[in-house]
Amino acid sequence: MKNRILSVDIFRGMTIVLMILVNTPGTWSNVYAPLLHAKWHGYTPTDLVFPFFLFIVGTSIVFAYQNKPTTGATYKKIVVRTLKLIGLGLFLGAFTLSFPFIKDFAEIRFPGVLQRIGIVFFFASILFINVPWKALIGLSIVLLVGYWGLMELVPVNGVASTLERAPNNLANYLDVQLFGSHNYKPDYDPEGLLSTIPAIVSSLLGIFTGLILTSKQAKKATILMGIGGALLIIGHLWDIIFPINKALWTSSFVLVTAGWANLILALIYYLTDIKGVAFGSIFRYAGANAIILYFLSSFISKIMGMIKVGETSLHGWLFNTVYVHDFISMQLSSLLYGLSVVGFYALLAHILYRRKIFIKV
Repeated sequence: MKNRILSVDIFRGMTIVLMILVNTPGTWSNVYAPLLHAKWHGYTPTDLVFPFFLFIVGTSIVFAYQNKPTTGATYKKIVVRTLKLIGLGLFLGAFTLSFPFIKDFAEIRFPGVLQRIGIVFFFASILFINVPWKALIGLSIVLLVGYWGLMELVPVNGVASTLERAPNNLANYLDVQLFGSHNYKPDYDPEGLLSTIPAIVSSLLGIFTGLILTSKQAKKATILMGIGGALLIIGHLWDIIFPINKALWTSSFVLVTAGWANLILALIYYLTDIKGVAFGSIFRYAGANAIILYFLSSFISKIMGMIKVGETSLHGWLFNTVYVHDFISMQLSSLLYGLSVVGFYALLAHILYRRKIFIKV
């Protein structure tokens, strides 16, 4: 892409690095609280990571498709990329080491992180190239308010709806009815169908940020700071009646996470693109091959969990042999393992970048 904005690449890379870190601790039973998702309502730093990626997907859509003719080739490119993302996600959910290397059909998870990225990318891209930005703002409001109405007002099997993890939670209910055993958990999926609607808005909010960054506006960092602060305030106020919740991807969650994304991106933009501070090269490298790094980290981690070494897995053996010691806590050991994994993929990202290898999905 021409006229790249360095801060966008750094933000994308930081997000991927954090995704890898929070997904690969040494042991899930000993993890520092900020590196875990909120149990239900509320949010932790970890809950910001996935919406940050969907947000920057929207920002990147602006760079990819702004001022370009809308042709059949453009739509084909969008569809092909969507199918690749969904395909990679389904592969991760279906893979097993036992021949024929595919789980029994009933055990395959249908929703997933890459699947959601693919679906959100598809709708956000189509909307961006066909709908004026002012109309997109209106659509975003309608989707967020409409999702709130659905979750709060639509009864489930004649029972008043709830926002708790229960059979009469509309999002959970629909996922169970549609996907059955193909969910992440028997009673719900954090990347479920209904909650993908507000997730699309997370990307649309990133599109608005991309439009500001590519505009001739002065003081772009200040504008993004103002938008970020406003979204945070509105999101936290909405939290009072529609709780911030990542698993349900509530409308308040969309606003709060986009608020933080704008604030952090504005700071990086100010430091790198305005002041020229040498910052975040390793994140820029990771951002250049973001999806493939995420896929590889997930795939290799899954394989290491499947390979048996004695009574544990290769992952467990490596963690217990190299990282577990009497003189450090298990939480720190778990974090050091995750940081080592991040270091490995950061090195891989550096090598790929230096050799000008960019694997696009």
